[in-house]
Amino acid sequence: MEIGTAEPLTEREKIRRLRSALSGGGGPNKPNGNNGGGDDGDDSYRSRNNFQEAESTVQDKAKIVTWFLLLVVAMTFGGLIGAYVVVSTNHAAEWKPFDLPIQVWVSTFLILISSISYHAAKLAVDREAHETARRWLIGTTVLGAAFISSQILAWLALVNRGLYMQGNPYAGFFYILTAVHAVHVIGGILALGSILLRSWHETSNDSELTYRKNLARSVGWYWHFMGILWIVLFVLLGFWK
Repeated sequence: MEIGTAEPLTEREKIRRLRSALSGGGGPNKPNGNNGGGDDGDDSYRSRNNFQEAESTVQDKAKIVTWFLLLVVAMTFGGLIGAYVVVSTNHAAEWKPFDLPIQVWVSTFLILISSISYHAAKLAVDREAHETARRWLIGTTVLGAAFISSQILAWLALVNRGLYMQGNPYAGFFYILTAVHAVHVIGGILALGSILLRSWHETSNDSELTYRKNLARSVGWYWHFMGILWIVLFVLLGFWK
């Protein structure tokens, strides 16, 4: 090789190696197709995966909170229902069941319809149909508020009949069970409001869309659980006397 050609050859070799590295291929001692070339490519790939997993965990924290809440609610009502069954089977003279007011039947209808409405809202959120999701979420929120209103009317109807918690354990359990359930439904309405505000404006951000879907799924678990729990209370108070 001539001395005059050594420098140009060296420069061309450097340029070739640089282009190969930038295009993702390996150098002379690295095979091509190594996902970015060498350990640096692997480290970058692992870093991106770790970041995505961490971001997914943060976005899906609503699932952990929801499962914790459902566990607490189940334990609370499990204790109350257990006490109701024990007292009702003792055949105490003070146990005086009464016919449920019509408002309780209306409440049952409203909460069942609200579960159907929320399911439609959840499907719209998953499809990223923002306007449709907003309409169904507003409808579900209105139905939830109507359920609370019907509960208040039921309590007023019982008071007008002269039925109070004192002196009648059945009436006491009715007020306690329905009131505790109503408090949890109000919590569900607040959660619905958070989804509604979050979904009010359209977005194409993948991270935001994933967060909305996860939130809608978790709130759906809670809302449907409230519906199932109400059916249990309705059967218990109406037919287990």
